[in-house]
Amino acid sequence: MTSPPAGPPVDLRSDTVTRPDARMREAMARAEVGDDVLDGDPTMRALEEEIARLLGTEDALWVPSGSMGNLIALCVHLERGDRFLAPDRAHILDHEVGTAAWLAGGMPRALPWTAGPGAPSPSDITRAVAHGGPYFALRDRLLCLENTHNAAGGTVTAPREHRRLTDAAHDAGLLVHLDGARLWNAAVALGVPPADLAEGADTVQVCLSKGLGAPVGSVLAGGTEFVREARRVRKMLGGGVRQGGVLAAAGLVALERVERLAEDHDHARLLAAGLAERGWETTTPQTNIVMLPVDDPRHTVAVLAARGVLTVPTDAGVRMITHCDVSRHDVLRAVESFPPPGARPTGRRP
Repeated sequence: MTSPPAGPPVDLRSDTVTRPDARMREAMARAEVGDDVLDGDPTMRALEEEIARLLGTEDALWVPSGSMGNLIALCVHLERGDRFLAPDRAHILDHEVGTAAWLAGGMPRALPWTAGPGAPSPSDITRAVAHGGPYFALRDRLLCLENTHNAAGGTVTAPREHRRLTDAAHDAGLLVHLDGARLWNAAVALGVPPADLAEGADTVQVCLSKGLGAPVGSVLAGGTEFVREARRVRKMLGGGVRQGGVLAAAGLVALERVERLAEDHDHARLLAAGLAERGWETTTPQTNIVMLPVDDPRHTVAVLAARGVLTVPTDAGVRMITHCDVSRHDVLRAVESFPPPGARPTGRRP
């Protein structure tokens, strides 16, 4: 019989499970609001201007989710039937329910990880772009990058490598969109301003609802003309909000907490090191995502859930993400819940 977990579960499924704390809830309750669809919301506008400043762009637009932000960028950048390139297993390819093709009309092409986990090389981009050809050939229009790369285990692309990729794309006649859902994590891990990681991208999407603790919301940034058209597409997709300042207020508080992401990275390294000490095969995470190769991911996830640790199965193993609602004690408790590797776990607590 499976023993009941001691205390509430340690939720490592994602950094999206975080909950707004009392200070953030108070800011939401006190937010100055207007009708953002009709004549603007002052708190929403303050958030958008702050994000544009942090990313070094002309303007920015709040959107309900990162997936919508990515979709809007594709809708604006692509004409129907255009091809876009993205690193293999990018979120925009595998985890946004095909909207890139269904709604944006884009034809995706995955680029191999020849420059490291989650990272294509500039030559991959150059070779992938079709030059010339008959009128019925595919037309390459856009490169979509991801920093950090979720499926690769939260891997980081540094500014120099990022610029080599964006330069190769621009030389090939492509626009560049950056899915920076966890760009804050990359900036903290590298010790650089977020703008350094956005330089060279035509548009950038960043999330507030992951490790920063806001309950909802992302921001799509770019040039003034792009944001004007993006606002129109957001309305088409049902993403226009009214008194959005209630949500934007949480985002403003979240931006004050970017530097604390270093604690999540420390906890991820502690988790990986603890599992390695218990005999599991792990690598040192670059940010807040730990990937654990296992033979039977879904069974392992079920066993860990019975032991009070919530995780997510992937194609090759188990994914765990640390965040602001996971303490050092929680991480150590999670480590102790793992059975020895090699033995098919039964679900009983150690």
